[in-house]
Amino acid sequence: MIKPFLAIGLLLGVLNTTTAVLPQVIKIGSDTSYAPYEWLDVDGTAKGFEVELTDAMCQHLGVKCVFVATDFDGLIPSLQSEKVDMLVSALAMTEKRQRQIAFSDKIFAVAPRLIAPKGADLQPTADSLRGKNVGVEQGTTQESYANAVWRNQGVNVIAYQNQHLVYEDLVAGRLDASLQDQVAGEEGFLKQEKGKDFAFTGPAINDTKYFGVGTGFGFRKGDDELREAFNQALIAIRADGTYQAIAAKYFDFDIYGG
Repeated sequence: MIKPFLAIGLLLGVLNTTTAVLPQVIKIGSDTSYAPYEWLDVDGTAKGFEVELTDAMCQHLGVKCVFVATDFDGLIPSLQSEKVDMLVSALAMTEKRQRQIAFSDKIFAVAPRLIAPKGADLQPTADSLRGKNVGVEQGTTQESYANAVWRNQGVNVIAYQNQHLVYEDLVAGRLDASLQDQVAGEEGFLKQEKGKDFAFTGPAINDTKYFGVGTGFGFRKGDDELREAFNQALIAIRADGTYQAIAAKYFDFDIYGG
């Protein structure tokens, strides 16, 4: 039998884990060149699927979120140096990144895929891409994969500071293909006017060694209260349908995955 004062103490302990004192302003590092997840509007305002999700979570938590545009390969350093408080940038939860930072629960899950000019018969294999120029964004899991699996097999892997530059060189004919998240490639390029002469080629790449088991928000190791607060906020917005309503604005399939 649990004594009354002990039961009250246990209850207060549970409440304390879910009502942590959070900063009133949370600075969020994000690569805003990766539509539909994050992009900058003409007025410099961050927009996108993850931006709306984060705003909904911050509203649930009663805090203000401020997005700080950061090149992808600078995200983890900016978090570790405390320039930002967390990362929201379609971050795949890979083993390598988990050694550097802590992750939230899964936010969504998608796989990467090649884009090439329409009619190009290219597959996401070293044999098919040997001698070809393939663009990737610096610091991404796509870059890690291409360097590890393709580069030493004769594929010219070219890294760019952001995704916009990858697409620019693809359109200009300086690249034979680009490798990026499938949804970002479709929504941020193929469905746009600049991508009208391009298409996916070959199947999606599913390799958990390089691409992990989904994406999450990034936190400094030890910032457990902030991380758990966003985990609880994610549970809340999925339970009340907010997550699904936001996702339906951007996707016609279940972005969360199984």
